Amino acid sequence: MPTAIAVTSADMALPPQDERTLPAVVLRDLAERPLEQALADLQALVEQHGHVIVVCSPAAPTALRRRLHTLRSLMETDRVALFRPDLPPLGLAVLARQLRQLASCDISPGVLASAGRLLVHYIHAGALLNSVARLDHVPVGLKSHAKSWVPGSQFGVLAHPEPKLVKITPEALLPGPEFGTWMLVAKGQLQSDWVSATLAPAWNVQGLRETQLPAESPPWWGTGKLIEFCSYLPDLSVLYQLVTSVRRSRCHWCGIDVIGDRCVFCSATPPVHDTAPPKQPENRTAAG
Repeated sequence: MPTAIAVTSADMALPPQDERTLPAVVLRDLAERPLEQALADLQALVEQHGHVIVVCSPAAPTALRRRLHTLRSLMETDRVALFRPDLPPLGLAVLARQLRQLASCDISPGVLASAGRLLVHYIHAGALLNSVARLDHVPVGLKSHAKSWVPGSQFGVLAHPEPKLVKITPEALLPGPEFGTWMLVAKGQLQSDWVSATLAPAWNVQGLRETQLPAESPPWWGTGKLIEFCSYLPDLSVLYQLVTSVRRSRCHWCGIDVIGDRCVFCSATPPVHDTAPPKQPENRTAAG
């Protein structure tokens, strides 16, 4: 069985991108269910798939994050990876779907788990907001100026890969990807065509689709009056080429193949070796 890609809510399980995209495993109500039941379900998932990659937001409720760590500790296994990329909710759902695409290929669990850290660099995620007064997750450094802007203003915010905030004007744009992407849009309680009519053409997106707004999005962005967007690489062949072209290594702790400098399953990093040159033997003369 292929490696399971799990998400913590149903709205983070986006519809398949193509016919090969595997379904996501939804860990429903994980923090509210009895610990014994949640543990049994996760153990069964590991037994069925061999390895499980749980994609979870760093901004998820504290109780949920604690429950995930508790379950993994109780299982005493290196076959459950907790992957917490620093992305807004829609970008996180897109990344989880890309991993679901790759899970259908001949990619080992360690490389697949590591692939998420690679693919996150190719995601541009942001939102159109009616207010930045409660925007805490994007360190744009412009909140001190927000109070001087007139009511009714709208703001374009790029959260990833580099934070950027602009007040929406006819000329306002956000820096976009320098490669071909598709765009996914999730509308909240904000009426505007800026994302689809202005931003998407400026980013030269090759396709645009809409989906429902994740439940975590309003708390993450600090307002329910928003339109969240994410540009991404949709083609499995491109994703596969990116991942398989990176040099792999073997985790010195758990022994699985990985890419990058850290194993997502056991969290081990390569050992640091002393690179200082060896001391030269001292020249000694025999006592006469």
